[in-house]
Amino acid sequence: MARVVLGVSGGIAAYKACELLRRFTESGHDVTVVPTAAALEFVGAPTWAALSGKPVSAEVWTGVHEVPHVRLGQGADLVVVAPATADLLAKAAHGLADDLLTNTLLTARCPVVLAPAMHTEMWEHPATVANVATLRSRGVVVIEPAEGRLTGADTGKGRLPDPVEIFELARDVLERSTGAATGGTTGGTTGGTSGAAPLGDLAGRRVVVSAGGTRERLDPVRFLGNRSSGRQGYALARAAAARGAEVTLVAANVTLPDPAGVKVVAVESTAELRDAVLSASVDADAVVMAAAPADFRPLSTSETKIKKADDGSAPSIVLQQNPDILKEISTHRSRPDAVIVGFAAETGDHTGSVLDLARAKLARKGCDLLVVNDVSGGAVFGSTDNEALILGADGSSTEVPHGSKSALAHRIWDLVAVRLAGRS
Repeated sequence: MARVVLGVSGGIAAYKACELLRRFTESGHDVTVVPTAAALEFVGAPTWAALSGKPVSAEVWTGVHEVPHVRLGQGADLVVVAPATADLLAKAAHGLADDLLTNTLLTARCPVVLAPAMHTEMWEHPATVANVATLRSRGVVVIEPAEGRLTGADTGKGRLPDPVEIFELARDVLERSTGAATGGTTGGTTGGTSGAAPLGDLAGRRVVVSAGGTRERLDPVRFLGNRSSGRQGYALARAAAARGAEVTLVAANVTLPDPAGVKVVAVESTAELRDAVLSASVDADAVVMAAAPADFRPLSTSETKIKKADDGSAPSIVLQQNPDILKEISTHRSRPDAVIVGFAAETGDHTGSVLDLARAKLARKGCDLLVVNDVSGGAVFGSTDNEALILGADGSSTEVPHGSKSALAHRIWDLVAVRLAGRS
């Protein structure tokens, strides 16, 4: 059980933090809600107290004998602020402490996650841009806002990400920091708003992740596809964001919620996936091809639905090969120092074992790392768990035992981060 401080600042999205609080408490965490005075204008203290099971105050003077303005930050394992207004970001960046929440941020030495929500003009203002850059340089995880409907009729970037996705990212940050503190394999150090080592070993890095399975149209209602759910790619995107990276996720036919702080580009076919990946990877430090592109597409498609024949015969479909995206981005790199990661879903056949086929694929594709999944019997697809063998072009081999797809994602980024550091 972790001790979590949930800060809430004064924006209309404050009501969404109730769902975030519920996620933390139902996961067994000890949550203390610290709203600002402005936040209490949107959601009252009785609501926070009822949901958290603890008294709630925005003032440093409440329970002053317990020195809450110091103790809350000192004792926290994680601080999350959602929503974080432009005013809160400015105070955190400049070390101002005029209420209980900003005092807590100044004394915290644990991971800090801020989920901004404001109008687009406020988010894009040079002052806010500078404040966010300052906070990130200190190891604070500042989530990119989502795009969508804002207050009133306005739309644009500045919307609070889905609370469920904020929770998933925050849990990723917490698990990673706990693993580091206990000598686990997740690695890395954590940092609060000042003084500590940075949380993100991918801070300042731009990464591209592909996810899902492409579809190749046969007619207006039918397509060739595969069973990829996109869960592993989404776990990779979420993990990279938690580690401080700027993430573009190219998603092929995925129905999962957009990960918090991640730019999502939706595609359908392999050709669309190729175009989106090539465009996004021009200035990327790393590209992880976790999607399952269709190897073939129909030579021609029907503009009308293909009908059944009265004589019971089936139509013939002539296939042609799709472009090999992984080989293309590995062979013709936009940046020579970029790290390219591929995935191999293998079953083994008469020509060789899963490992034999994977090693041959690594050599053929030219990528730096190849994550090998044995998918015999349909394993992995749609599951929340995974296990893999990660082969390196340098001859390395890393076994990742059965566990969550998030755990595998972090292990992949561990290996990517080491290679990026070696090429800097």
